[in-house]
Amino acid sequence: MMKFLTVTLLSLLIHGYPIDPVSFTSVKVTDAFWGQRLKASREVTVPLAFSKCEETGRYDNFVKAARPGPENEVKGYSFDDTDVYKTIEGASYLLQTYPDKNLGAYIDSILVLVAAAQEPDGYLYTARTMNPENPHEWAGNKRWEKVEELSHEFYNLGHMVEGAIAHYQATGKKTFLDIAIRYADCVCREIGEGPEQVVAVPGHQIAEMALAKLYLVTGDEKYLDQAKFFLDKRGYTSRKDLYSQAHLPVIEQEEAVGHAVRAAYMYSGMADVAALTGDKSYIDAIDRIWENIVTKKYYITGGIGATNHGEAFGKNYELPNMTAYCETCAAIGNVYVNYRLFLLHGQSKYYDVLERTLYNGLISGVSLDGGAFFYPNPLESAGQHQRQPWFGCACCPSNISRFIPSLPGYIYAVKDNSLYVNLFMSNTVTSRIEGKEMILSQQTNYPWEEGVRITIDKATGKNVILRIRIPGWVQNQPVPGDLYSYADNLKPSYSIKVNGAEVTGALIEGYFCIDRKWKKGDCVEVHFDMEVRTVKANENVEADRGRVAVERGPLVYCAEWPDNEFDLRSVLVNRTPEFKVISAPDLLNGINMLETPAQELTYNHDGRLVTRDVVLSLIPYYAWAHRGKGSMMVWLPWNVSAAQPVIPSL
Repeated sequence: MMKFLTVTLLSLLIHGYPIDPVSFTSVKVTDAFWGQRLKASREVTVPLAFSKCEETGRYDNFVKAARPGPENEVKGYSFDDTDVYKTIEGASYLLQTYPDKNLGAYIDSILVLVAAAQEPDGYLYTARTMNPENPHEWAGNKRWEKVEELSHEFYNLGHMVEGAIAHYQATGKKTFLDIAIRYADCVCREIGEGPEQVVAVPGHQIAEMALAKLYLVTGDEKYLDQAKFFLDKRGYTSRKDLYSQAHLPVIEQEEAVGHAVRAAYMYSGMADVAALTGDKSYIDAIDRIWENIVTKKYYITGGIGATNHGEAFGKNYELPNMTAYCETCAAIGNVYVNYRLFLLHGQSKYYDVLERTLYNGLISGVSLDGGAFFYPNPLESAGQHQRQPWFGCACCPSNISRFIPSLPGYIYAVKDNSLYVNLFMSNTVTSRIEGKEMILSQQTNYPWEEGVRITIDKATGKNVILRIRIPGWVQNQPVPGDLYSYADNLKPSYSIKVNGAEVTGALIEGYFCIDRKWKKGDCVEVHFDMEVRTVKANENVEADRGRVAVERGPLVYCAEWPDNEFDLRSVLVNRTPEFKVISAPDLLNGINMLETPAQELTYNHDGRLVTRDVVLSLIPYYAWAHRGKGSMMVWLPWNVSAAQPVIPSL
C-alpha cells in the first residue's frame, strides 16, 4: 500500500476508461433544483438511514460478529450489512461537499465496529460470523456454499468496496478501504480455478463493478481479473437461470432479462470490463443488451423492470403502466450502465438515457423532503401507491442514500484536451486537462428554464475543446431508437454564444464542440428551445396505444387527482394540444405546471356519449404522491378508444 496515491494516479492514466470521469471531489454543486435534493439527503435521508441501521440491529450484527457464539441470534436479511455500507457511501459524498466533523466522527465510530467484526483472513459477513454453528438460514454451512443463491457474500463485498472507495476519496482516510481490500483479497484467494479454490459467481451481482473500481483505485490488476472471472464463469456454474442472467455466458447474451437490479449491476460490470480491457466480445455483448433495453424495454420515465414477478424485465415491448415495477434500485443501476457506456464510447445518447432516468424514474423514488420512499415507480395509479417511511428490505432507501449525494460526479468528463459537459446544473468544477488545471462554473435554472451559462474561471493556457451535450429532446429524439417518438410537428433548436457572439458548427457524437484557447472570464451561453412535447410509443407497446405522454425538457409530466376534478381515465387530450406553462413556486417545492384544454367523456342517462370541456393540469412525474392518495396517469388518452367514459350513477 506504499505510495498509494501515486499508484492511483498512474493506474487511472495507464489503465483507465477511454474517457476519464471527473470525480465528485472536484465538483461543488450550487444548483437550486439539485441543491434541494442534496439538502434533503444531508438533513433527512442519510440521518434516517443511519438511525434505521441503529434501530433495526444492523450495527448490532457487527458487534455480535466481533464476539461470535451460540447465544447470538441471527435475524434479518443476509444482506443487511450493505445498508451500513451504502449509507456510509452516501454520507462520504456529502462530507466532500458539506464538511461535518460530527458526521465524520460518527462514521469513524461505525467503522470501529465493522473492523472488529472482520475475521483474521479478511472474511467479513456477519450473517455467518456472529454464530458460525447456526448462521443465517440463507448462508449455508460453509463459506461460499450458497453464494450463488441467497447468501449474498459477494453482494456484501460489492457494496463494502463501493462505500469504502467513496469514503477514501472524500476523506483521504484508508480505514474503510483497508477493511474492504482485506475482504476483496480473501475473495481473490478463495475464489478461482486453482486447486484450493472454489468456482462460484455472485448470486446477486454488484461485486463485478465494485472490483473494477477497486482496480482503478489501487492499480492492482487482480481485482479486475476477479471481476472478469465472475463474469466469464456466469452460465458455466450450477446457476443457469434467466432470473439471475445466468442462462447463457454473458458474452452470448443479447436481451435484458430477469431481475432488473441484478441485471443492471451485471451490465455495469460488463461495461467496466469492456472499457478497461478493450475485450471486443464484452463490448459487443453490452452494446447488444443496451440496444435491447432502450428500444424495447425502457419506460418513458426512465424506469426498467416491467413486472413485479421476479422484479424483472418483461418481454420485448411489455411495458404496463399500472403494474409497472420500475424499482428505484433498477433506475439507479440503469444510470450506472449508461454512465459506463459513455466512458467507453463517448456518445451523448448514453447521457440522454441517463438524464431521462435521473430526472424522472429515479428521483421519484424518494419524497421531496427525503423521508419517504417508493420501491416500485408505476406510471399509473388508482391511489394504491404511496411512499413508505422505510422497508424491512431496505435496499431502495439505502441506495437513494448513496446515489443522490454522488450526483456531482456525473456532470463532467475529460479526454485528452476535451472537457465534456454532460449535465446542466449550477456548479463549479476544477478539472485537469493534459496536466493543466481548468476551472469553470455553470449557472442555470435548468430544468425549468432553457438557458445555461458557462464561465471560464481559470484557463489552461492551451487549446481546450469544450464538448457541450445537446440533449436528444432538443434534436427531436426522446430516446435512442424508435421506442418513443414525438407526436407533434414541433422542431426545437438550440444556440450557442461565446462572449456574446453566436457560434455554429456540426455536432460530433451528440456534442457541440468549441475548440479555442480559453481565457479567464470567457463566457459560453447555451440556449435550448424547451417546448412542451407530446410523445407516442411504438405501436408494439400495447399498453400505450392511443395514448400520449407529455414532457418538457428532461421532465416527464403526469396528471394527478388534486389538480383535476374529473376522472383521469375519462379525459381525452386534443389531437393538436396547446399547453400553457405556469410557474408554481409554492407548490411541491417549486415547479412549472402545465395546463391544456381537453375533453371529459361521459355517458348521459340515455346512454349517449357526451363531452365536456375541461382544463387538464399536469405536474412533473417525480413530484406525484405528495398530497394524499388518488389517481395518477403518465400516458393520457389521445384516441377515444383509449379513454374510459364515465358512466353516470343511477
